[in-house]
Amino acid sequence: MFGLDPIILAIIALAAISAGAVSYGVLFSRIENDKKTQGRVDRVKAAETDRVKIKASRDRLAEMTKRRKSVQDSLKELEKKQAEVNKKKAATLKAKIGQAGLGFTETQFYIGSLALGLATGFFAFVFGMPLFVALGIAFVSGAGIPRFFVNFALKRRMKKFLDELPNALEVMVRSIKSGLPLNDALRLIASEAKDPVRTEFRRVVESQQMGLSVPDSIARMYTTVPLSEVNFFAIVIQIQAQAGGNLSEALGNLSRVIRDRKKMRAKISALSMEAKASAVIIGALPFIVAFLVYLTSPAYMMILFTDPRGHLIMGISAVWMSIGIFVMRNMINFDI
Repeated sequence: MFGLDPIILAIIALAAISAGAVSYGVLFSRIENDKKTQGRVDRVKAAETDRVKIKASRDRLAEMTKRRKSVQDSLKELEKKQAEVNKKKAATLKAKIGQAGLGFTETQFYIGSLALGLATGFFAFVFGMPLFVALGIAFVSGAGIPRFFVNFALKRRMKKFLDELPNALEVMVRSIKSGLPLNDALRLIASEAKDPVRTEFRRVVESQQMGLSVPDSIARMYTTVPLSEVNFFAIVIQIQAQAGGNLSEALGNLSRVIRDRKKMRAKISALSMEAKASAVIIGALPFIVAFLVYLTSPAYMMILFTDPRGHLIMGISAVWMSIGIFVMRNMINFDI
């Protein structure tokens, strides 16, 4: 083709192939050694990287374990303190008066109860009721009505506190996110929030000024506001003080939880309203019927008040009515 003998071309091709084979044989060992060396280097680097990752993972696990243990210790300490507070509190009358935010002392309460009982008993006796009926009215008026008033005021104040607490927590969250320390956020609530939240946070600020720490000052709030939401708030502050963490996020979550609990209470109240109305009607029906019969036939009803057998019937009826009202009350009341 190019004027060369085919034999010469074959010899040249064989020579080229032989040269390539010799070159490959000479360089193969070096190439393999380079590959093995690079492989060993890659494995060493991977091992070093794995060791760093394992060490970092172990450090994170140790930190999480340490923090979890700190949180558990904080919760145990709070549970002990809460148990001590509950033992000391014991739902005394003096504690209830303070929790209701009423402006009188326990002695004044007893004096007012005695005066109310004597006045109602006296008027009942003057209007012609039998002595034992007048004494019963005096006892119920003196021992029942004032305590009912205290319990009513206590429930109303707790409801107002729960309505305002989520708003106060959200103000604290925004204050902390804007750079204010926790103490200044508490002072802001103590001056700007609505009562009774303002009053309780003012006590917290005053406790801090007396030398108590922030967690201890907030934990004392439970003695005057015995609500689980206040206990949650104290736990969040206590854990954040001992274990650290994002306080604004924790308080924001607590605010949402309190609002969700409030919504759940409203749903349960709406669902149980029919049962409550039925219970009120059933409980009041005997008294209404007795009053109507007394208006139409006084002599027919007065036998129950003048005859000893009537007294026995009224006593047994009162016991059974009390048991029925107590059972219905437990059936329609739900705690969250």
